[in-house]
Amino acid sequence: MAGTQSQALLLSASLAALAMFTVIPSTARAADESAAPAPKVLRYAIREAETGFDPVQVTDLYSRNVTAAIFDAPLRYSFLGRPYRLEPNVTDGMPEVSDDYKRFVFRIKPGIYFADDPAFKGRKRELVAEDLVYTVKRHYDPRNKSGHLYRLEGAKILGLSELRAQALKNKTPFDYARPVDGVRALDRYTVEIRVANSDPRFLYHFADPMLGLMAREVVEAYGDHIMEHPVGTGAWRLAEWRRSSRMVLEKNPNFRDVRYREEVGPDRPAALVEAVKKLQGRKLPMVDRVEISVIEEAQPRWLAFLRKEFDFMDELPEDFAPVAIPQNKLAPNLAKEGMRAVRYERADISASYFNMEDPVVGGYTPEKIALRRAIALGVDVERQVRLPRKGQAIPAQGIISPGVTGYDKAFKTEMSQYDPARAKALLDLYGYVDKDGDGWRDLPDGSPLVLEYATQPDGRNRQLVELWQKDMNALNIRIKFKIAKWPENLKAANAGKLQMWNMGWSADIPDGENFLGLAYGGSRGQSNKARFDLPEFNALYRKQHSMVDGPERVAVMQDAQRLLTAYMPYKVEVHRIYTDITQPWVLGYDKNLYQRDFYSYVDIDTDALAQAHAKKH
Repeated sequence: MAGTQSQALLLSASLAALAMFTVIPSTARAADESAAPAPKVLRYAIREAETGFDPVQVTDLYSRNVTAAIFDAPLRYSFLGRPYRLEPNVTDGMPEVSDDYKRFVFRIKPGIYFADDPAFKGRKRELVAEDLVYTVKRHYDPRNKSGHLYRLEGAKILGLSELRAQALKNKTPFDYARPVDGVRALDRYTVEIRVANSDPRFLYHFADPMLGLMAREVVEAYGDHIMEHPVGTGAWRLAEWRRSSRMVLEKNPNFRDVRYREEVGPDRPAALVEAVKKLQGRKLPMVDRVEISVIEEAQPRWLAFLRKEFDFMDELPEDFAPVAIPQNKLAPNLAKEGMRAVRYERADISASYFNMEDPVVGGYTPEKIALRRAIALGVDVERQVRLPRKGQAIPAQGIISPGVTGYDKAFKTEMSQYDPARAKALLDLYGYVDKDGDGWRDLPDGSPLVLEYATQPDGRNRQLVELWQKDMNALNIRIKFKIAKWPENLKAANAGKLQMWNMGWSADIPDGENFLGLAYGGSRGQSNKARFDLPEFNALYRKQHSMVDGPERVAVMQDAQRLLTAYMPYKVEVHRIYTDITQPWVLGYDKNLYQRDFYSYVDIDTDALAQAHAKKH
């Protein structure tokens, strides 16, 4: 069955690629030298289906990457600058910061326009201060179910939490017209934001897709269908969408004049250094169209790339790492073709969570904690890294990943320990024994102990759950698997309807608070899929929030991680390592974890592309 599905997906991808690529006879080109050049198209595939395109609502990686291309956030990260640094995007300079990181003033550049849309009734719509005010307020509107609200709530924007609470209490629509002290337009282009809690990293959020700037009339025009109708001031507009299959972005004709000004040091790869020199001064974006296919199975995605149907391989599947990057270096045959590998730590986690409100695995009593810790001790993470992940990950010691503030390579916990003997002893001690003689452990009250683990139907997840099955069998714990598509599992997770699920989380900002927020009580039902709510942890989370970066803050973050290891709402398994591979005609590509609109910073060498296809045919 799986093979048939893979073949069908592969055939579909191949036919789609053939349909998209048209060879123009040289005689036809010669007949009309004045004809416009063929549009430059960037094609690639992603492994998980998108969920929609509303910056406030979407929380998954792939949807957020697309919204980042359509919507401008006020700030952005330098695309090639390392270490990562913020810079203005639609603001006139960096925001003014004062009052111990409690007051922030943004000045919007005049002359920035939204993409044309019927919601604007034929007029050209300029981006103004009220759009930033409205965008921030949308996160507080209960109707939108923002998955990012906790990030703003940490700073406590004055008046907005109270406005939200009033809407919830009275069951009335959120009052956008009501002024609040925390966010207000001072004039047509100037916005002042004031917060109660000092927040030295507050500006990070204003470079994130969650604050992609939106026009109120567009949101009101499309109502409940706003996820399907993104309209922003970014470089791209959504030209075509077939749900869970294909997305097409085209240049936004109203996009302002932005030029390529990236810089790289001589220590970066030679091909990237050379490309950066060539691209200087070019108007962004440099390609005309981006076509994104959704191919969940690894084999057809990889084979389509090898057949040159895609311009780069986004996230090389682990199964093909031994062939494509033996010893973690690009294979000689691929290097000879002119391909380039970009290898990076994602700054992420892969974790299995326990729903703390579930009657079987949830709860804060000693026996419930013992059950979760025993399950965690019974999971062989090293085997997971070695087999299905093919060495493309490192075992996790805590919930904070490498590459962000707060990560300490020397920090050690039992998070990734594999100790089945200790796991069994814990289970025995707290009464999880076989009471009816059927060979499986039961709950202390004698009822059956059965874990229900949600997963997806693709090959990689099948391999991972097979290991979970073996590990739980070794502990004599029954486990069954609930299979659904990723968007369906995400929806169920947000609603608290899954007992366990393996989820990935990539950093939104280069700071460890983004990971600690996965367990903060204030983000239950948002990023906190485990619905963990422990007063001691919440206090540590709030304490580190207002601290400046330094050893004292890291110590508080580590105390918070130790609590998570003790209570085990998440079995954090690994931090993943990824490799992207570009075809030789893709110029300027590099991985930026936080500036997600890479489409605007790359170009296609049409001569190299033509030569490659000539060889192919």
